[in-house]
Amino acid sequence: MATVSEAIATMRAVRRFAATPLPDDAVRAILNAGRRAQSSKNEQPRQFVAVREKQTLKQLSECGDFAGHLAGATLGVALVSPENSGDSFAWDMFDLGQSTAFMQLEAWDLGIGSCIATIYDPAKAKAILGVPAEMRLELAISFGYPEDQAMLARPPRAGGRRPLDQLVHWERW
Repeated sequence: MATVSEAIATMRAVRRFAATPLPDDAVRAILNAGRRAQSSKNEQPRQFVAVREKQTLKQLSECGDFAGHLAGATLGVALVSPENSGDSFAWDMFDLGQSTAFMQLEAWDLGIGSCIATIYDPAKAKAILGVPAEMRLELAISFGYPEDQAMLARPPRAGGRRPLDQLVHWERW
């Protein structure tokens, strides 16, 4: 088991997956990690649609310009929240982001890769999954064992992230 710091430092986006199905206990651990993420005012508006059917994953992969990796996944998770606006929308999206990060880190710790997909055609995705009209579906995550297992141990790419000193302003801008 990696430490949280190790998982953060080594996690990679994985877009090509082996055909090996994920065990039920791993799927439940990933989904539970998303459930455990903190939520604004503890309202927990998020819901997940877990998808294992290959045909459904293929259909979802056609709902976003860069969502093709969903077609090769052995698990897809659609992130759903109430159709809100204003501050509620911002906080719901923040909460979904935290659930996403928790699920991806849990998956990485289990040797499972993942990648976020933006759903550019939410009406189509909602129809595919039977999500009610009053709910929002703009994000999905693909999960699976990496096709290239070496990704799990590959060191960070040089220059992959901006240096901390370029991002942090102390006390004031």
